[in-house]
Amino acid sequence: MTDRRLPMVVPAPGLPARVRIHEVGARDGLQNEKAAVPTEVKAEFIRRLADAGLTTIEATSFVHPKWVPQLADAEELFPLVGELPVELPVLVPNERGLDRALALGARRVAVFASATESFAKANLNRTVDEALGMFEPVVERAKSQGVHVRGYLSMCFGDPWEGPVPIHQVVRVSKSLMDMGCDELSLGDTIGVATPGHVHNLLAELNAQGVPTGAIGVHFHDTYGQALANTLAALQHGVTTVDASAGGLGGCPYAKSATGNLATEDLVWMLQGLGIDTGVDLGRLTATSVWMAAHLDRPSPSRTVRALSHKE
Repeated sequence: MTDRRLPMVVPAPGLPARVRIHEVGARDGLQNEKAAVPTEVKAEFIRRLADAGLTTIEATSFVHPKWVPQLADAEELFPLVGELPVELPVLVPNERGLDRALALGARRVAVFASATESFAKANLNRTVDEALGMFEPVVERAKSQGVHVRGYLSMCFGDPWEGPVPIHQVVRVSKSLMDMGCDELSLGDTIGVATPGHVHNLLAELNAQGVPTGAIGVHFHDTYGQALANTLAALQHGVTTVDASAGGLGGCPYAKSATGNLATEDLVWMLQGLGIDTGVDLGRLTATSVWMAAHLDRPSPSRTVRALSHKE
């Protein structure tokens, strides 16, 4: 078993003292599962994540069941977890989705845009600008009711159909989301092709165009094993919100080359070693991912989960 005094804490200069983990395992992590996960299992997953110290846990998506069948139980799930003392953001693709979320008392919502035309077409069957036009009344209505709005932006570093995505293209859509009233922007490396220099340059250009670092979160996939390196690059720039998925669950149903999200346990291990506070109990989080892996009938892809749960 791993020594509980590890990782040894060795801070590095120029990094934030605390990072807020935006946990996406219950939504982004489970949405691609082919076998239906029972609603009560999802609710228990969220409860256990909260018990492990995560304070922002994305619960579900109010999308039409036809498009994401795994999340068809949003109306049944949200009331089961709505009283937890944590933030429970939900995705709302349009005004109908917003209506459903608000009716259940959701106070944090997210819209999901694309930096590329190909993915906008695949994901929303719209052009980039048409999708932004659809989101504008959603954001306006949510803000008018005091609801926090996150803007997800996918394909920020590369696209499976278009290849490299110019930084100015990502900045344009990012500014559009912020200008329409989003409180927060999550930059998605949907197919996991980012590298640290690219991360630094994109963040610098966003700042130069008026998007503050404090409003930016990062969402890295680990397709090429770069998620932690890219996260560290973002932290060095001052980013303090990092998306991650318990156990490394997830991918993207509309981009077949997208493999799993950055595992929350792998992120917490690195942050603990750097002396950065997350408020997360790594032991409880690992146990939660082992529990969910058993329900999904396969081992967790997280290296940290495997290391900490291995018994000699």
